[in-house]
Amino acid sequence: MKPRTILLLAALLSFILAVPGASHAASKPVMVYYMPWYTAKPYSDGWGWHWTMNHFNPDGVNASGERQIASWYYPLIGPYDSSDPAVLEYHVLLMKLAGVDGVIVDWYGSANFLDYGINNQATVKLFQFTRKAGLKFSICYEDQTIQHMIDGNYLAAGDAIVRAQQEMLYLQTNFFSDASYLRLKGQPVLLNFGPQHFMMSSNWEDIFSVLGATNQPAFFTEDNRLPVSTGAFSWPPMWMSQVPGTGGVLSGAALKSYLADFDQKAGNWPAFISSAFPRFHDIYQRAGVRNYWGYLGDRHGDTLRETLSRGMTNSSAIVQVVTWNDFGEGSMVEPTQEYGYRDLGIIQDFRRQYLESDFSRNTNDLTMALRFYNLRRQYLTNIVVSAELDRIFTNIVSGKIEVANLQLDQLTK
Repeated sequence: MKPRTILLLAALLSFILAVPGASHAASKPVMVYYMPWYTAKPYSDGWGWHWTMNHFNPDGVNASGERQIASWYYPLIGPYDSSDPAVLEYHVLLMKLAGVDGVIVDWYGSANFLDYGINNQATVKLFQFTRKAGLKFSICYEDQTIQHMIDGNYLAAGDAIVRAQQEMLYLQTNFFSDASYLRLKGQPVLLNFGPQHFMMSSNWEDIFSVLGATNQPAFFTEDNRLPVSTGAFSWPPMWMSQVPGTGGVLSGAALKSYLADFDQKAGNWPAFISSAFPRFHDIYQRAGVRNYWGYLGDRHGDTLRETLSRGMTNSSAIVQVVTWNDFGEGSMVEPTQEYGYRDLGIIQDFRRQYLESDFSRNTNDLTMALRFYNLRRQYLTNIVVSAELDRIFTNIVSGKIEVANLQLDQLTK
């Protein structure tokens, strides 16, 4: 082959690789931020705080058959329990069909205090299903829990660092060592929502000192980087909606300014995480939990499209979609009565455009998860049908969509 021909082919290859969506390998993982904190009847004995906020009564049903819950929005499957295997199956099937790479779980630790232990058990169950679906998982540690345990006389103030070290050892033993745990350049990815208690970098150095050399985390805090951190992650800046004159509404211009400023400072860090989100419409004031926190409009999906586009095209190492299922703040992309599968369809479109040009899933495919969920509910005690549903699950997560659809059709005849 002539040298000129070789140079032309090399140039063509470089061009193809530079075109968004031309590569079949995702250049960055797309994760969804997941809340494991819901308890609900009949799986549990009662309704948890995140469905009631001590104000709403989910036992009350309106004329449309919807329960009264602490949200402006209603899950497509109704209010659910985060430990329910059928729900977890449904969630990971949706994620797989939507082109999501994994979950980042909002984690309150493993202590038997308040609902922390129950939430941790739900997290462990969730990860059983993410593994089966071939999804990655990661943790966002809430260090505010330390202060709550101190205030509740569960923990002495002098033992705060030791308690946090115990939580890191728990993560190392139970999660970091898992092949499905998300890593960045060989380090387990660990987010912190804050910090809110351990404000000094030296605190975190002490906390991480108990971890093995291979488990020193790629550590990301919110908005701003600590010296000990790899970087930080963006988040819906609802504090900007509290500026006098805004009327509690976060404008598109203010959001763009925040995201541009974040990207600029993040460019000097070893790595950063971009957050994409559909809206923010919390129920807190109506529930009497706290004063109105703010409002970010959905704009017919454009808020998600714009924030997701930024995350896909900037130099972030990871994109996280905020959130999968925070119904109290109205930021969920999980299917609802109000928005259906629209938000997951947007994620599908952007995956196809920027990460995986031959990604073939569409919004019609997403309905398979609900069909599967309803059949699992209907035949929960039927051993034969349950075994067939297990096979269908495997086919869906393996990409054998046509086969799985035929199997579902056979079960619904």
